[in-house]
Amino acid sequence: MKNQFINEIKAGDFVDDIFVLSEKILSQKKDGNNYLNITLSDKTGTIKGVVWDNVDQISAGVSSGDFVHIRGNVNEYGGALQLVIKNMEASSVDMVDPTDFLPATRLDVNSMFKRLLKITASMKTTYLKNLIEAFWNDKEFVYKFKTAPAAKKMHHAYIGGLLEHTLSMASLADKVAGHYSGVDRDLLLAGAILHDIGKTRELEYEISIDYSDEGRLINHIVIGVEMIDEKLSEIEGFPEEKMLLLKHMIVSHHGTREFGSPEPPKTIEAVILNYIDEIDSKVKGIRDFIANEDPNETWTSFHRLLERHFYKGKKNQ
Repeated sequence: MKNQFINEIKAGDFVDDIFVLSEKILSQKKDGNNYLNITLSDKTGTIKGVVWDNVDQISAGVSSGDFVHIRGNVNEYGGALQLVIKNMEASSVDMVDPTDFLPATRLDVNSMFKRLLKITASMKTTYLKNLIEAFWNDKEFVYKFKTAPAAKKMHHAYIGGLLEHTLSMASLADKVAGHYSGVDRDLLLAGAILHDIGKTRELEYEISIDYSDEGRLINHIVIGVEMIDEKLSEIEGFPEEKMLLLKHMIVSHHGTREFGSPEPPKTIEAVILNYIDEIDSKVKGIRDFIANEDPNETWTSFHRLLERHFYKGKKNQ
């Protein structure tokens, strides 16, 4: 049974427990000898570690994605906690409870899915509703969709995160569609619901959250378009133009080629989808960042990706 979780570890602790080896990087010191930089994870977060001694032997015995038994001391390095590891060896899957290692949504999965079904039922365009329902009638897909994270690190990076993100996106899409005249509500809703379905295959999430071989080689946008094509083959009379517009929303939802979209948004619905995706992912990512900061501080530490500190407000005296 696991006793030490990452969010409880502090400088000066001795760690003797099992974690997931999320990453290992073999590097060389100035004297030419090897050392190992690693990242460990459990359901509460990640921590960096370093192996200075017996590096080749330890490295050969473990691989990224393994459960590993760690023994080592915790110190601070560069303003963050770091494990100086004395020993690391692979642990059998039979010795662990997988729920100790995968973070999960705090919201009720079945309740969220029912809300998404209700939004689907409100769609008036028959062929778009039929397409969405083709996914909901696919039991294997629904299981993965309810389970998958929405990302490896950035936002909703936990079991059930994809469903949580998709429901939030669909709710935002419904509100925005009602605000602007001339927006095709059902097309926008379909794009919001389907925009990240490829992540059910892009990511692996049985032991730890990481990219699958398919995800690394193809990307969730391409996978998502393939999945839509598979379902479209079962639907007769789906209009060619609407099919192209829907696929365009999927391939453009990251906004620019720089951020992974083959094409930028070229319709109002695609532009809206891009921005609500940006809103939902950014708000969630920032809130999670703030939640992990010192509650007694007025400002967060520096967010490297967004290149800023965030103001949390002054604590009541």
